[in-house]
Amino acid sequence: MKIIIAGAGAVGTHLSKLLSRDHQDCVLIDEDPNRLGDLDSRYDIMTLQGRPTSITTLKDADVEHADLFVGVTPDESRNMTACMLAHALGAKKTVARIDNFEYLDPARKEFFVKMGINSLIFPEVLAAVDITNGLKMSWARQRWDVHGGALVMLGIKLRETCEILNKPLRTLCGPEDPYLIVAIKRHGETLVPGGNDELHVNDLAYFMTTREYIPYIRQISGKEHYADVKNVIIMGGGRTAVRVAKIVPDYMNLKIIEQDAARCERLNEKLSDLDVMIIHGDGRDIGLLQDEGIQNTQAFVALTGNAETNILACLTAKRLGVRKTVAMVENLDYVEMAESLDIGTIINKKTLAASHIYQMMLDADVSNVRSLMLVDSDVAEFVAAEGSKVTKKPVKELGLPFGVTIGGLVRKEQGILVNGNTQIEAGDSVMVFCHEQQLKKVENYFKKSSIFSL
Repeated sequence: MKIIIAGAGAVGTHLSKLLSRDHQDCVLIDEDPNRLGDLDSRYDIMTLQGRPTSITTLKDADVEHADLFVGVTPDESRNMTACMLAHALGAKKTVARIDNFEYLDPARKEFFVKMGINSLIFPEVLAAVDITNGLKMSWARQRWDVHGGALVMLGIKLRETCEILNKPLRTLCGPEDPYLIVAIKRHGETLVPGGNDELHVNDLAYFMTTREYIPYIRQISGKEHYADVKNVIIMGGGRTAVRVAKIVPDYMNLKIIEQDAARCERLNEKLSDLDVMIIHGDGRDIGLLQDEGIQNTQAFVALTGNAETNILACLTAKRLGVRKTVAMVENLDYVEMAESLDIGTIINKKTLAASHIYQMMLDADVSNVRSLMLVDSDVAEFVAAEGSKVTKKPVKELGLPFGVTIGGLVRKEQGILVNGNTQIEAGDSVMVFCHEQQLKKVENYFKKSSIFSL
């Protein structure tokens, strides 16, 4: 595929890195040569200096033959204009990064498609959804709902209280058991487990289950003593904090601590219709945290623009007794460090945005692609096409690539866990776990077969 990316910022650079691993024909455009730097020598991509809204620049990038054009500069208007021009010049699909929430209204989707913009991404909204899902389950590091929650994947840090440690998985995850373990993170390495593997203390294990068995997973993982989240303190009053405030459940009490006085005023205006307390101060100030009831707070969320600040603030909150902490860590170099410090849930907006864009590259019917940066893996929800390879044989005979696991499927709105004898049918929504960027290989199993189509 030919992909053109406009904007060599955090999202554009990260996406270029992912595409270079897939050996895609990728062109990265930016008018600032310092942003482009030596990216073309570090990654298997081509860089082009120029304005993404310049027709000449777009033609130089060969936009006429682009399968996907991505506008991810910091400027919403520039992204939308570039997408419209790219579409008019021949790009097959376009996606624009935005910061206006009203554009995401599903009723407006057709309007933007007619303008030449196939998809819109608002990274702060994606991050807010992840954060809110994490707050709803204080005992899980990550939660990912498949097909509206018919299947659920949970990332859980295992402690000594876990009931299923040090036992072969073949004795734990049989055909009659209500969960599967699809991945394990241990000592910085990711394991795609087999029947002889075991769970150990301090593993980060990814469980696939159905909605009704979430309480059972909580029990066997030894997390029943975790208090549900009712009181939340957020440090940093940026756009992500605003989106979180607007979507958290009503039963949660929210306080936002912001250092900038002018920003506090704007937050009071934006959130005037919500029961949210805005506090002017430094979220790292222990005295302030104690005054605001940190001892009665079940969750602390650090959303400043500085990864080090967020990590240190979460460590402070943990020392003060907060069990659930969430840190925004935009610098990927710090993600492993944050995980090793046992920060809790780690949010990275650029990986969320890149996952959303990446799914547009796939030819199969796929939705809800997620990048699990802690285990260098992707999870995707594929729909099996009529006559596709995945419907021809039971799962154990499909010859899936190493590192690929089918965790479950949804058939007629019902979540079903998959084992080796499962026969996938056309129309099934199938959850696939892929270690080390193998989605492009996996999609061939779900596409309509060329033989069938003749």
